[in-house]
Amino acid sequence: MTGQPGLDGVRKTGAVEIEADAVVVGAGPAGAAFALNLAPLRRVLVLDRRGDAPAARIGESLAPAARRLLTDMGLWEEFRRQGHAPCHGGRSLWGGPSPVEADGLRDPDGAGWHLDRPAFDRWLRGVAAARGAALLVPAQPRAVVKEGDGWRLDLDLGGRRVPVRARLLVDAGGRGSPLARGLGARRVVTDRLVCGWLHGRDAGGRQAGLTHIEADPDGWWYTAPLPGNRRVLAFHTDADLPAAADARDRSALLARAARCSLMARVLAGNGFAPEEPHSGLGGFCAAHGTELEPPAGEGWIAVGDAALGFDPLSSQGLFNALYTGLAGAEAADRHLSGDGAALAGYGTGIASIRDAYRAHLAGWYGLERRWPDRPFWRRRLAPAPGGR
Repeated sequence: MTGQPGLDGVRKTGAVEIEADAVVVGAGPAGAAFALNLAPLRRVLVLDRRGDAPAARIGESLAPAARRLLTDMGLWEEFRRQGHAPCHGGRSLWGGPSPVEADGLRDPDGAGWHLDRPAFDRWLRGVAAARGAALLVPAQPRAVVKEGDGWRLDLDLGGRRVPVRARLLVDAGGRGSPLARGLGARRVVTDRLVCGWLHGRDAGGRQAGLTHIEADPDGWWYTAPLPGNRRVLAFHTDADLPAAADARDRSALLARAARCSLMARVLAGNGFAPEEPHSGLGGFCAAHGTELEPPAGEGWIAVGDAALGFDPLSSQGLFNALYTGLAGAEAADRHLSGDGAALAGYGTGIASIRDAYRAHLAGWYGLERRWPDRPFWRRRLAPAPGGR
């Protein structure tokens, strides 16, 4: 088997069967955060279908409040030594013709971070393994069956079948939440947001540590520095609008950015040079808000984007992954100790986060009223059906 540090932490019953207290499907930040918090207390098995290399990311920032989570998980000092670039604040052209700036000096938690996301993901996996979690890659469940007060899984592990028994299942599989949907949960998509993005080089390195956001008649833009004097440029719109064609096309995306007031100045001021298309550092992806109903059930829970996927405008996706990983692990430990209300309580907590997120998102979009007749903004300014 490949990529299975800590396999001694789970129990083998017979030649090939494995027993674990919790099986986590997905080894991204949410799954790794869950595993590293629960593994010192329970037998945790983590599955990931992609292999050891984390998936390519658009670029990621981590909110200042994450310092408290990292401290609670015993990770803060090690995280600080990794040297992620500070995010001192942001500048936005939103709701009017003049940019508005917010800086970390006004945040009680200080600055956030522009992450080296692949390194961050590898680090969380490594901590989970060091604390006793077993990682199997590439692996994914082919069959999941309820059996007594637990579960039986048939895993595809690099083409081999491996049976597993588990007391708890954890869906950390992202927005698709394939495990939870297979158990009867319903995925609710709340909008049609998509994102076209590309990476490039910054020649001058000016305005380091600042995130820039600009509203567009058909959506909104985001650019931020990345490690190694690089930068991400991303355009968000709705999948069914004509502007989505620009988001899919590299040349059209760059031409559209050149017509924007703030984006054009930032890119020109930093000597932004897009990387070649064959580099693979660019793409088109879903960015819509999405919810899992329910986020927990009998013998299972969902964490991270599998439970609640945020609009990127919130800048809360990675924070939510860490938070739900920690909260999910605490609920799992109580459940495995016999607390019959632990998983339902976790689900109630996710519902509270969802309600607060909806209110804040409506407020953020509601600040932009320059194009009320354009479909992208009309949809976001209209009251949601049923008050949602």
